[in-house]
Amino acid sequence: MAADELADLAALLADRSRARFLLALMDGKAWTSGELADAAGVAPSTASEHLTRLVHGGLLVERRQGRHRYVQLAGPKQARLLEELLGYLGPTAPAGPTLRASAADQALRRGRTCYDHLAGRLGVAITDAMTARGLLTDELAITDDGLAWLGDELAFTPPGSRRPIARACLDWTERRSHLAGTAGAHVCACLHERDWVRRIGTGRAVRLTPTGATALHDLLGVLPP
Repeated sequence: MAADELADLAALLADRSRARFLLALMDGKAWTSGELADAAGVAPSTASEHLTRLVHGGLLVERRQGRHRYVQLAGPKQARLLEELLGYLGPTAPAGPTLRASAADQALRRGRTCYDHLAGRLGVAITDAMTARGLLTDELAITDDGLAWLGDELAFTPPGSRRPIARACLDWTERRSHLAGTAGAHVCACLHERDWVRRIGTGRAVRLTPTGATALHDLLGVLPP
């Protein structure tokens, strides 16, 4: 029954350690159980139990490589669910009292990955610029000009998959939408490959490089967030 399935999903999310694991995995990468245990501040055995529940619940997938167990989000649908839940929560509480916590919070707000696409002020700025130039509609559907621009400037070829080329994803820090879908994923991957953005540390935060800031300004008129 739908009520039972909804209750089971809510139970999976109703644990702080599991919630921390899921937020860490929003970077789209595969993490080991030990890495997630460190990130959440729990014992490895506790992490293993939680991860097994998340895998069985369909939120994560597991891969084995030698002695290591890797897990990652099961796919874009699961990432979208988490991002929309974060958006539903409303404005987030202030960062912790330490300078380090405040700096990490500000970095996430400036720019981050949301599974496989860009979010934060950087993601929203790119989305706004594409919309202003007619590459996206106000509802963030891709236009014919947008497909041509992506192909010419970023070598994008629409994949033959059921995943939408472009869709809106509510940004939980900016309270507005940024670009997701296969086009959003391609933009993110392309900016990393060209060294226009770089990951900050091992988390989700990213920053524009000087080369990237110049390139995005020339292409779309985007200013560094």
